[in-house]
Amino acid sequence: MEREGPGIVIARAPHGEGDLVVTLLTPAGPWRGLAKGGASRRQSGLWEPGNIVAARWTARLPEQLGSYAGELVHPAAALAMSVPDSLAVLRAACALAAGALHEREAAPAAFQGLLRLLAGIESPGFALPEYCRWEVVLLREAGFGLDFTAPPGGNDGLAYVSPRTGRAVTLSQAGAWVERLLPLPGFLLGAGAAQLRDCVAALRLTGHFLARDVFGARHLPLPPARQALYERLAARLAEQEGGDAG
Repeated sequence: MEREGPGIVIARAPHGEGDLVVTLLTPAGPWRGLAKGGASRRQSGLWEPGNIVAARWTARLPEQLGSYAGELVHPAAALAMSVPDSLAVLRAACALAAGALHEREAAPAAFQGLLRLLAGIESPGFALPEYCRWEVVLLREAGFGLDFTAPPGGNDGLAYVSPRTGRAVTLSQAGAWVERLLPLPGFLLGAGAAQLRDCVAALRLTGHFLARDVFGARHLPLPPARQALYERLAARLAEQEGGDAG
């Protein structure tokens, strides 16, 4: 059996002395395979998480681990290495994709969204808001889509999301419940550019449902890389607002 096509390296683990077990995100979902000699100096850079590769997977039987061979298409890992925010985004995205999606279950929207994100990973101004949008897509692919459609009876724009149902509500409908709702930044609805405050709010929103419905359902915490990204941005926002107040 053979599969060939584009893939995004989302995880790798050593196997024996010089091989790697590599997980690629493909349109058919996460797909594992053995990269023989993958830990060698010649191949190691190819299988760095975040890289986009042209890969060929072969196995005698479909249920086997199989073997990978590949060529580098886009060195996203190297491009992000010297940009701390971009590197934090790349690590969070790979960790979430590896942990939230089921192996060999199709996730074409998550795959295409991550391709788009990694294509511009070296630019934090693009990567941070694009990553937040991608988390919304990832939730949907994992079976926990948020509902951003306008509810009946609202007379203004969507402004919050219920932490219980994942449904958006308008400012006028929030009423006395406003303190219990999660702010919905406009850029997730395609309205306006995303500032740092908006990205932090978006990550708080998606993080609630990722933690409860995706990872919590498996009795797992959010991946450390995802938590580190949120804390990094939240700390910067607090510092920024503290400076403004002063």
